[in-house]
Amino acid sequence: MKHIFREGKPDAPVLLLLHGTGGTEEDLLEVAKLIDEDASVLSVRGNVSENGMPRFFRRLAEGVFDEEDLIHRTKELYDFIDESAEQYGFDRSNVIAVGYSNGANIAASLMFHYAGALKGALLHHPMVPRKGVELPSLNEQHVFIGAGANDPICPAEETEELSRLLEQAGAHVHIQWEHNGHQLTIDEVQGAAAYYEQHLK
Repeated sequence: MKHIFREGKPDAPVLLLLHGTGGTEEDLLEVAKLIDEDASVLSVRGNVSENGMPRFFRRLAEGVFDEEDLIHRTKELYDFIDESAEQYGFDRSNVIAVGYSNGANIAASLMFHYAGALKGALLHHPMVPRKGVELPSLNEQHVFIGAGANDPICPAEETEELSRLLEQAGAHVHIQWEHNGHQLTIDEVQGAAAYYEQHLK
């Protein structure tokens, strides 16, 4: 997978950066600096193209995921993190996802499908990746969700359902509500940084 790796301080976490639809591996680098400038960064570009726009998995329509492709691409990303840990020599158990929109959805999908895929996650405007599946144990994992109370793409009920499912699997979840639609705002990033500092660093 096309990516950028930047090595940080030896004991600092690795921030797995996952862009939104139409983004690239460059998009969230500044966000990562705001969260933890000492962390290593593994920023990945999605392997799916939708009308020339990079994504992490296919969708059938707005908000309707291609589940078969989602499962395949989630495994692809999971395996890529494993391979990157070996290649770059970082601690595989110290990876924290930072995802926006489509990237937040694939990060949530990692948590839905693989125990220990992530140490924790900062999810900006995610949706429930799959319904009706049993989640692995997420015991004591910390998840920040940045959400828009007026998000036209990801309704508030979707955010609340994702939070409930993660909590039922044992995760600690904090939702920060904003009123800027589907936008990723500086207030949201600062909220994620404060949560990270307290629970994930």
